[in-house]
Amino acid sequence: MSNRIRKTRPQTVCVRKHGRASVSASVTIEAALAVPVFFFALVCLIYLLELMAIGTAVRSGLQYAGKQAAKEAYVAPLLQPSSLEADVVESIGAYRLERSLIKGGSGGIHCDSSWMSMGTGIGQITASYQVRIPIPIFSLPLIEYEETMRIKGWTGYEKGGFGKEEDETVYVTETGLVYHKDYHCTYLDLSIRMVQGKEISGLRNESGGRYYACEHCGGKGGGPAYITDYGDRYHSSLSCSGLKRTVYAVPLSEVIGKGACSKCGH
Repeated sequence: MSNRIRKTRPQTVCVRKHGRASVSASVTIEAALAVPVFFFALVCLIYLLELMAIGTAVRSGLQYAGKQAAKEAYVAPLLQPSSLEADVVESIGAYRLERSLIKGGSGGIHCDSSWMSMGTGIGQITASYQVRIPIPIFSLPLIEYEETMRIKGWTGYEKGGFGKEEDETVYVTETGLVYHKDYHCTYLDLSIRMVQGKEISGLRNESGGRYYACEHCGGKGGGPAYITDYGDRYHSSLSCSGLKRTVYAVPLSEVIGKGACSKCGH
């Protein structure tokens, strides 16, 4: 009787060892699959938190830019998109933007769609940007975001409403005779380049016209001079006021006495 018991014990032990090995292999495979999934979920969570942080930072920067624009509206109830962009970047911090997920970093914030009514002093400032998600496995498209805020310039009280929603935003200059629908129209971009003074007499602008000496800086001949593609003056100083252009964004309904630009107005 005792001999039979001894013979059956090794068989029982052998079955238990086989079962433990099978369970151990199954746990190993599940762990190998679960760890990458866990880290992928963790990366997605980190990116989600970063997107929320970026949105909060841009809204905060837009509030700062709106306050600055409201103060400047006392002098002139007009918005300069480039000034708004600079204020948003200053509020957030250029270093923070360069290290963020925003495409273009500090240069990826655009306020081209912002406008202010010259009649009521009420305007709308908009900051748009694109976000890239750098996941090597998947090729994700750029995600577009836009933050919008209404402001009232410090120009006094106006009982009227918020202006016309259907108004198109156009761009004008202080001395220009036309309005532009494209903020990056070649007539608005100065495209400054340096040339030698002795070459000026043989140069022509994009319209085929000649260049003449600037009334402000004199345009001294002989030395280096600065010209633009569509201008008709050459300048001896890069800081000349003739090389600076202030662009304002206004509703189309308030552009009175100005025609449409021949390049972007139609």
